[in-house]
Amino acid sequence: MFNKVTIIGMGLIGSSLARIILKKRLAKTLIAADTSLDVCKKVHDLGLAHIVTDQLLQAVEDSDLVVLAVPVGAMKSVAERIAPALKDGAVVTDTGSVKMAVIEAIGPHCRPGVDFVPGHPIAGTEFSGPEAGFAELFENRWCVLTPLPDTSIRSVEKVTKLWEEAGAMIEIMDPAHHDLVLGITSHLPHLIAYTIVGTATELEDDIKSEVIKFSASGFRDFTRIAASDPVMWRDIFLNNKAAVLEVLQRFSEDLTALQKAIRQGNGDYLYDVFTKTRAIRKQIVQIGQAE
Repeated sequence: MFNKVTIIGMGLIGSSLARIILKKRLAKTLIAADTSLDVCKKVHDLGLAHIVTDQLLQAVEDSDLVVLAVPVGAMKSVAERIAPALKDGAVVTDTGSVKMAVIEAIGPHCRPGVDFVPGHPIAGTEFSGPEAGFAELFENRWCVLTPLPDTSIRSVEKVTKLWEEAGAMIEIMDPAHHDLVLGITSHLPHLIAYTIVGTATELEDDIKSEVIKFSASGFRDFTRIAASDPVMWRDIFLNNKAAVLEVLQRFSEDLTALQKAIRQGNGDYLYDVFTKTRAIRKQIVQIGQAE
């Protein structure tokens, strides 16, 4: 598919994509770049690329496709560093969980002749680092693309084909709409998980040890989510502030209504809410997105 591909950022997403590119031979040359020498050593030892380097500028020279798989907060600085070395006809894409902020960070550094196709593979685990990646991560998962008005269709097709080869399903979406939808489906659940597990950490030692010892499935699920990369999620919340605060306000209002129903013994209201939420779970299972 490509002569040369460069992936910058070799965490869970970047290293998983690298495994796929090598496995399916989607590029003649795959370059893995990361500013961390420790990460570069791990990538080299794992054999995840043809070339491994911590020099970002040299890494993108003559690359047909450059994938930015770094935390959202690092997108701007990386884009600034690599811009002078991007060749005419290069395609730049990203894997950030926020799209409006990423477009503002990367877009200005893509000169005419360099196409930017913002992307977000909706996949992940609580683990991070190059050793955490695996080639099946994106199978049957959505990858949302939010191309700009002046992005060429051919470039969108190239990025689409890449993610389809990874097993992902493609959805084209307006970037602002993406940020609101993901604010509900991903960002708010993570914020709640961090809050609940954070509350547990503030309990007295004897109670906290019992909470950990007798964790039921619900709390265990929250701890899995709350174990996600803190740098990545810090950047997501700071860069999707408007959407997160909007859905958080709606959540707070719904939580207050539940609190009132419990206090007043309003079982009918509780039953109605729980019935509706159960139906949502069934729909997620039916479309194959339950795992």
